[in-house]
Amino acid sequence: MSPSIRDIQEKKTRSEKIAVLTAYDLTSAKICDEAGIDIALVGDSAGMVVMGYPNTISVTMEEMLVFCRSVVNGSKNSLIVADMPFGSYQFDPKLAVANAIKFIKLGCHAVKIEGGLEVLKLIREMTNFGIPVMGHIGLKPQTTVLWQGYKVQGKTFDSAKALYNQAIEIEKAGAFSLVLELVTKEVSSEISRSLTIPTIGIGSGSGCDGQVLVYHDLLGLFDNFKPKFVKRYLESFSLNLEAVKKYKSEINSGIFPGEEHSFSMSTEESIKFTNYISTLRNYNITNRNEKQKEQIRHA
Repeated sequence: MSPSIRDIQEKKTRSEKIAVLTAYDLTSAKICDEAGIDIALVGDSAGMVVMGYPNTISVTMEEMLVFCRSVVNGSKNSLIVADMPFGSYQFDPKLAVANAIKFIKLGCHAVKIEGGLEVLKLIREMTNFGIPVMGHIGLKPQTTVLWQGYKVQGKTFDSAKALYNQAIEIEKAGAFSLVLELVTKEVSSEISRSLTIPTIGIGSGSGCDGQVLVYHDLLGLFDNFKPKFVKRYLESFSLNLEAVKKYKSEINSGIFPGEEHSFSMSTEESIKFTNYISTLRNYNITNRNEKQKEQIRHA
């Protein structure tokens, strides 16, 4: 049984860390489940690591719904949070709520929205409708990168103050948790101490109440680049590559498939089939010879 929003929040009360990992399909969802991951985040990072887009901005609402359906089908014990993609919530509050409802009806337990003060009204509106919302400040891949690129947030007093105030207001608006991305450890620690809702850090130090990584980064499946904050627990890309190369080599050499990978008829049925093929071939040979004789007679 998946945890409730209250279960996640109570982890902070008990000073228990929260493990969050992105998931995009049935297999990654099952692995998160088996590993006891608290929250499976269906991140818009799927646009990059699954779809091959240059950034998270390009992923569509329709694509996110497909990813979410797959994760819901593979998850039993993790709280599932759907990332609302760029363009699905910014310009029309009614459409934003309607899109959030689509995720909830699929089986997701909450949605995540990037933004600070500009999304407070939307967070309040969604929570009033009973839709749990996870906030997201600091580096916001959907918009911050357009202005600054991938840069650490909260390095100056003004930036730190702005982040802190945003976090306080997001909690007041009703968010059940808050992602802090690429925020200096001093600022993220102070925000985490000040909020009653749990903070989930990514590249924001150990002072957060939980941590999140991209599934493909953790396993070394995405090798285009490696952010400093990522710890790779496995180099899966190179391992998978070697396995696929070996597979191709064994096909070319005839090693695969072997006898142990094949299926056989019973001896009795095999004899019947062999006799049938033999009779059929003899008939075809005889028929071909007769046609050749006929052609010679008419030549």
